[in-house]
This record gives sequence, C-alpha cells and structure tokens, in this order.
Amino acid sequence: MGTPESIGLTPRICQGLFCPEDSFSDGQNSSRVEISFLEIYNERVRDLLRGEQKKRSSLRVREHPEKGPYVQDLSQHTVTDCKQAIDLLEEGIANRITAATHNHDTSSRSHAIFTIQYTQAILENNLPSETVSKINLVDLAGSERADPQYCRDRLTEGSNINKSLVTLGIVISALAQNSQMSSSCQSINSVASEGDASTLGSHSSSLSGGGGGGRRHCFIPYRDSVLTWLLKDSLGGNSKTIMIATVSPSANSYNETLSTLRYAAHARNIVNKPRVNE
Repeated sequence: MGTPESIGLTPRICQGLFCPEDSFSDGQNSSRVEISFLEIYNERVRDLLRGEQKKRSSLRVREHPEKGPYVQDLSQHTVTDCKQAIDLLEEGIANRITAATHNHDTSSRSHAIFTIQYTQAILENNLPSETVSKINLVDLAGSERADPQYCRDRLTEGSNINKSLVTLGIVISALAQNSQMSSSCQSINSVASEGDASTLGSHSSSLSGGGGGGRRHCFIPYRDSVLTWLLKDSLGGNSKTIMIATVSPSANSYNETLSTLRYAAHARNIVNKPRVNE
C-alpha cells in the first residue's frame, strides 16, 4: 500500500487502469475489470475477500487444460473505478494472517496474490473481439531462520514459507537454464544455416554424437508448492514477469540481501514470448 506521500505499486496500477484519458468514447469498445485476492498460509489457499465466516476455509487448486492453474470457488469482484479496487485491496490486507517476530511486530505469515483481470471488448470491422489480460501482483513473505524460542505455530509457518521460497528459487533457476539452452540452440542453428550443405552435415553429426543427443530441458517442479503451481503461467507461460527486490543496507541483513539478489539475477535470465489472448 505504501504511504499517502508515497503510495505503493498496487494502488498505482489501479490508478493507471482507470485513467480518464483511457476511457472509450466511440461507444463501440468496452472494458471490464475483475479483482480477486488470496493468501497461501501453510500451503493452503484462503480467499481474503470473503466474509468472516468463510475466509478461514481453504480452497482447492485445480488446473484447466487450456487456462492453466486456478483456485476453485475463489471470489471475483467487478470494479468500475479506482476507489472500489483500493477498498478491496485494503479489505484483503486487513484479513491477512500476521504475527509478531523478532524483525517485525506484524509480520505477514503468508504469501498473497492480488489478481487484476482486464477484459477489453472491441468491435472491429463489425466483428466482435475480446482481449483478456491478467496481472498477478505477488507479495512474498520473507524467509527466516528457525528460532527455538518461537511457539510451534511460528515454526510451522516459517517452515512452510521457507519451503515455498526454496521451490520458487528452484523453478526460477530451471526456467533460466532452459531459456539459456534455447538461446544457445538458436545461435547454433543460425550459424549452421549460414554454412554450406557439407558443413551443416558435419555440424549436425557432431551435435548428435557424444552422449546420445543434445542436452534436454530441465524439469520444472511447479507442483512442489502451491505458490509455484499458481504462478506457473506468470513465471514460464504466456506472460511477462517483473521482480522487484527490496533489500536492506544493514550489515545484519547481508545473507538475506544476497539471497534476494540471487533470486533476481536468476529471474532476469528467464525469456518468455507472450502472445495476445484473443
């Protein structure tokens, strides 16, 4: 959320979606914005925008053969202006599970995903067309060391947080390695295509020899944690991924800062080729 003097990223995105100059004036085009907000607490998914009676119940994660992973029975709320979107954001933040730790009095004990789905309907050449975009804004809980002085609940929460972050790191590393391998193969193919037939034949035989073929792509363990499963399309699918690393200048946070920057360095090597969802 940030502060009134310096608002956070999510409110800024909500403001950008409802800019007056972006409204449609010709009457032929229209748009719809839907919002959902969930948290992943101890590897269980909870809806942050439900009533008090239902917010504690866990939801099941499914996978659609075309649309990918989704949360069954997750509530979606249609908004028409920025204020409604900010109100939902504040409501969800108030429902998140927090607890006191050594570093923070109200530390979040879960990962949160604030999803904005933007649907634009266009009438082009008297033919209706619909474009769907989805923005997943993810707030990751920070990793922490186990402290014997913590109660059992804090230890369990920290263990699950660390597990999902480790899995996320493995997924990012594997995706980055696969992207680098694809880039290398494309470079080799472009060099081979410039040569004559004899050069291409000898080059192909050298690639096929030695170990029974070229290197295979790494397996991506998306399902090893709920976080990476839900972010499957955001990380390696039809998407563009941006990671913002927040680090501390304090020497006491050196290890955490180094780990966070290592995450960002691997994520920068992921190369996706998104296409328009029509």
